[in-house]
Amino acid sequence: MEGGGPIAVGPPTRDHDSENFPVASLLLAKAARARVMEFYRFVRTADDIADAAALSPEEKLHRLDALEATAPGALATVGEAEARLMLSAFRQDAVQTRYADWAALEDYCRRSADPVGRMLLRVHGEDATAQRASDALCTALQILNHLQDLVPDRDALDRIYLPVTWMDQAGGEAAFFTPSNPRRRDVLDAALDRVEATLEVAAPLPRLLRSRLRFQAAVTLALAWRLLAKLRAADPVLGRVALTKADFAAAFTRLALPPQSDAAVVQARVTRAKSSFARGMGVLKGERRRALFAVYGFCRAVDDIADAAMPLAEKRRFLAAWHRKLATPDCALSSELAWARDAFALPVAECAAMVAGMETDAESRVRIADADALDLYCRRVAGSVGALSVRIFGAPQAEGWGLALGRTFQLVNILRDAEEDAARDRVYVPRTLLDAHGVTTDDATTIVAHPGFAACCDALAREAADGFARAEAELAQHDLRALKPARVMMWGYRRLLDRMLAQGFGAPRMRARLTRGEKMRMALVALRPA
Repeated sequence: MEGGGPIAVGPPTRDHDSENFPVASLLLAKAARARVMEFYRFVRTADDIADAAALSPEEKLHRLDALEATAPGALATVGEAEARLMLSAFRQDAVQTRYADWAALEDYCRRSADPVGRMLLRVHGEDATAQRASDALCTALQILNHLQDLVPDRDALDRIYLPVTWMDQAGGEAAFFTPSNPRRRDVLDAALDRVEATLEVAAPLPRLLRSRLRFQAAVTLALAWRLLAKLRAADPVLGRVALTKADFAAAFTRLALPPQSDAAVVQARVTRAKSSFARGMGVLKGERRRALFAVYGFCRAVDDIADAAMPLAEKRRFLAAWHRKLATPDCALSSELAWARDAFALPVAECAAMVAGMETDAESRVRIADADALDLYCRRVAGSVGALSVRIFGAPQAEGWGLALGRTFQLVNILRDAEEDAARDRVYVPRTLLDAHGVTTDDATTIVAHPGFAACCDALAREAADGFARAEAELAQHDLRALKPARVMMWGYRRLLDRMLAQGFGAPRMRARLTRGEKMRMALVALRPA
């Protein structure tokens, strides 16, 4: 705007009807819509300035300063404080094109997106109880937009919001954007996992609102979940991934239903996981099933963090956040887990043990020194699940049985996943056992290819077989009806072990899987009366 020229760079690049998510829909009261549009026009002008490819960074900052000077008059009735916070993000856009880590991206969203929700809350007279959920929804929407627009932002503005350290997991920025790079999918999924966790914080928002804003919040949440699913199913680097009119229609149709409960959000998470563990959960009904969903969803969430294609520092930060969530629930999943702990007297120490086990898995290199270290690892990642589950089943006196069975299940997992774990530089066969069978190398892929590794696996398989035998022998001491879910899972895990024993552990090994018929049998057994 040299010489006092116009502030705006031209006509708005889009209007409120062409945004990815509802801005001032007819779901809002007429008076509220007018105030929202006043705010929208201001920040749209600012956003267009920050994104104007023809302007230098210095000119962008100059125009944004001039625009801020108009804020007291332009926003006399709504959102001046929020607009100023957003202007700080637009100034950042003018000069910054890359982000170091997820915390830096979240800070940007805190200033570029969260103020919109806070403005809406104030315009509608809502109180502070909804602010955390509102902030989470706005942050999730912003990151979804960033992932959706990875290529357009890079091509037009040389701006990428996915952190540099995350792209490094796929070989660096250039490799990340190479169409044929298979590692990009893992990084995208890791980022989408973080969006899912953020949406679980946002999930209660429609239930927290009293005004008509709750309807727009419900539609926006539904659309966010839908875009998340679409980005999981398609690659935004290879082609545009966008919501359709049908997606919007489905979201508005959902207004006829009550807002999703935390339990429904967690159940949806479990359903998406498509785990064979769900067949054991299918035995349970009512509150017991709800509690087991919460435990499984929690286990899946922390396991996904440990396995994610993200920097180690990020894994540690997100797992540390789960220790805090156990103390102070802040999302649908942690709230459901807290409910389950209260309803079934589940020890929080067992949940903390699971997180500690995942902190081991999260490391860039995992080796197990000896049998005691293996026992500790199994106690944390599998024994904890057994101890929690038997309480939910209604057989708390079977805790010792559940702990031992959890260890046996984990041995089967270690044997089944040996090659997959080695590819992640993880070896769970103890060093002492490897040494005993002449496997002296420390390279993970060389270990699993060594002839002596088969003997190590056979030894662990015999331990697992003994564990199943003991579990079967001790079942009569406990409530068979209550432990039916565990019995269903025992059958499936024992089938996997038998298959591995039958084929042997010599390289190359085929990953043992249950057949479709075996999975169907587990489901049918689960449905039959105990």
